[in-house]
Amino acid sequence: MNYLHRILIRPLGIFLILISCGLILNGCKKDDVAKAASNNKISAIIADNFNLSVYNTALIRTGLAKVTDKEGTYTAIAPSDDAFRNAGFGNATAILSMDPSRVSSIMNYHILNGVYEFNKLPFLFNQEVKSANGGKLFVTHWVKQGDTILTINGSKIVSKNVSASNGLIQVIDRVLEPYSHSKVIEAIASDRDLSLFHQALQRSGLTETLNGKGPYTVFAPNNEAMIAFGLNTIEAINSMDPTVLQGLMRYHILSDRRFVYDYVLSTGASNRSDQTMIDGKSIQVILKPNPQVAGAFIGIELKGTGNTSVIQLTKQDVLTGNGVVHTIGSLLRITQ
Repeated sequence: MNYLHRILIRPLGIFLILISCGLILNGCKKDDVAKAASNNKISAIIADNFNLSVYNTALIRTGLAKVTDKEGTYTAIAPSDDAFRNAGFGNATAILSMDPSRVSSIMNYHILNGVYEFNKLPFLFNQEVKSANGGKLFVTHWVKQGDTILTINGSKIVSKNVSASNGLIQVIDRVLEPYSHSKVIEAIASDRDLSLFHQALQRSGLTETLNGKGPYTVFAPNNEAMIAFGLNTIEAINSMDPTVLQGLMRYHILSDRRFVYDYVLSTGASNRSDQTMIDGKSIQVILKPNPQVAGAFIGIELKGTGNTSVIQLTKQDVLTGNGVVHTIGSLLRITQ
């Protein structure tokens, strides 16, 4: 090989080596990018978060971990471990022993198709969004004492817009229960502890109203409350003047959807507010202070114009398709 050949071939060899190195480096770079993207998906971020261990277990059990590991865009509404404990679900091990259909129903209710930055929603009350399985959720964008607070079905978003390569994670302080009744009257009828109240609604002709579009919020006295008032049997209810009974029942219904935390956020510095019911009369809503945290509240108490003492909620935030039901331990009275 003469000198001219050598000087022509040498640059060509170097060039080929550089191309090969470039291809190798490019391949490595692509692998690194793919690995980083995989590690940054919703399922991976949740798995790495020690405060979302129950949610992660439930995602895996229901197969939704694979869904949130796919390409595309999702919003995962993730209850914290404390939220699961407070709801009676226990720890990650306890989730494995629960009814699979119930776990699946709850978990599918917490996944949304698309990216939802709830802090960019208008300042409107209980705006409807839909979960991936078609369930309705209600989001409110609040401003309270200069702070922006976001709620979903009356639960607080405690960590918002946690970014993932395929969407967002919104961490909340309560487990959301998907509703199983399209109407508030159906939820009341299905609760054995509200059987006397349900009979009173029927006798007073209000079932048709509560079957309407709504939304409605019902403060439903339990059977113990109805008995204490003197409406202790179906016969006693049916013997009461329907007009008088209707006036009493209408004082327990309002034409809007109100979760307990809605009252906490919308009540001013006095910690008391008035709520107008469908009969045009008002009840008083009183915030219950949290003894563990100064300036925080753990719920509400109620008082009708004729009540001499406050009324406690025994169950709250039972969501239906056209409203919310709260169970109370005494009747709201218009007069003493």
